Amino acid sequence: MDMKRDYYEDIQLFRTKTVLIASVLSLAALAVLPFMVGGYTLYIVNLIAINAIVAIGLNILVGYTGQISLGHAGFFAIGAYSCVLLMVKGGVPFVIALPAAGLISALFGFLLGLPSLRLEGPYLAIATLGFGMAVTQIISHSEFTGGHMGIEAPRMSFGPFEARTGPQQYAVIMSVAVIMTIAAVNLMKTRVGRAFVAIRDSEIAAEAMGVNLSWFKTLSFAVSAFYTGVAGALMAFALEHVSAGSFNLILSITFLAMVIVGGLGSVMGAIMGAALLTYLQIKLQIVQEAPLIGPFLLEVSKRFFNPAGLANIQSIVFGAIMIAIVIFEPLGMHGIYLRIKRYWRMWPF
Repeated sequence: MDMKRDYYEDIQLFRTKTVLIASVLSLAALAVLPFMVGGYTLYIVNLIAINAIVAIGLNILVGYTGQISLGHAGFFAIGAYSCVLLMVKGGVPFVIALPAAGLISALFGFLLGLPSLRLEGPYLAIATLGFGMAVTQIISHSEFTGGHMGIEAPRMSFGPFEARTGPQQYAVIMSVAVIMTIAAVNLMKTRVGRAFVAIRDSEIAAEAMGVNLSWFKTLSFAVSAFYTGVAGALMAFALEHVSAGSFNLILSITFLAMVIVGGLGSVMGAIMGAALLTYLQIKLQIVQEAPLIGPFLLEVSKRFFNPAGLANIQSIVFGAIMIAIVIFEPLGMHGIYLRIKRYWRMWPF
């Protein structure tokens, strides 16, 4: 049993020396990664880092606070367009536009959190779903945002320095991802994070203990939207273009799948879920080129289905993974990690 003997054991960032050493080694590996891999691999890592930010933010809302959202693609779009428009049409520097985009998304998240005071479960999911679809439609029909054609994103810049190459973009994106990950871990150790968890466990008990449900529910939406807005801004610069067609319902479902697969109520789980599904999402787009399984799936598709539908294999794989996780490991990938850690602690017994 992981028993706490001191209050400071529960609030310290690194609970053990093992965690401290593992964290330092992980940061060192991230620092040397650009010198060891190619541009395409670095591009995939950038996408993983961006989706990890979204998954962490969504996990604060879904995993820690117990609220549901199918509209995070809307916050993603708001963050992307806000940052790009502030820089292109407002002349705002990147270091200001990036947090400003997150704050604009947080404002919309706070407003969307107001219905959560009266809605829950599937009703709240439908409300957030409608928000995400409305944002996409408004952006796609506005000339100010470039309409259906979208708008080209400028380069990330810090004064005279511009992130032109892949390693330079990686340095910016990964730095933001690490900072926001540490912030999320610390947030859940504060009074605010404990209030989120209390609301998830029992709203009646939390309110009886003095937790302001109205404030903390809307705050959880705002914090989650802030993370998603910052990630959307980084995605716009990673892709160098932003268009409304990219922010659809499937994107919101994919974000939610990352949290479920990784493990609800776990920052590490959110990162692992984002890494797995982002990698599969990219690799399954060319599944027919995969060794062994690619030709087999292509042959099965030719015999029993339409070969043109092979491109949708990633949706089938995502669904199968989610079903398997819910049935066999409700705690997700983080639950598997806990099982492995418990096994080695007890080995050889």
